[in-house]
Amino acid sequence: MRATGTFTVKAFVPTELKPEPAVPTGLPVGVATMEKSFEGEIVGRAATLFTAAFDQGTGVGTYVAMESFEGSLHGLDGAFNFVHSATTSGSDRTAEFFTIVPSSGIGALAGISGAGGMAVDADGTHRIWFDYQLG
Repeated sequence: MRATGTFTVKAFVPTELKPEPAVPTGLPVGVATMEKSFEGEIVGRAATLFTAAFDQGTGVGTYVAMESFEGSLHGLDGAFNFVHSATTSGSDRTAEFFTIVPSSGIGALAGISGAGGMAVDADGTHRIWFDYQLG
């Protein structure tokens, strides 16, 4: 089944966590926590650990995010983890990866598996979808 929705970032908080030992590279590596809110066939919230090697000025870099989602898909209440990453050259998204973490579902979403994706519209709307199975 496919569930679609939109989300907004309610909080993006950079942390002081840095890789040790420090290794100089062409892009800085940072870690942040995020809180997201979802609407549509996907309703709920997520707490996110976000890691990136990224240049804010040019928009070039790669991120990896681990999310803990709590809410509902198509009215089925529960929680699960999902992970996603992408690379950008400043105006595109490539090398995208998105999967639901096996054995992470609870409640009516116990046994959830699958994948999904994200896109950002020209007007800044953030879209998300899960292609999932239960059981």
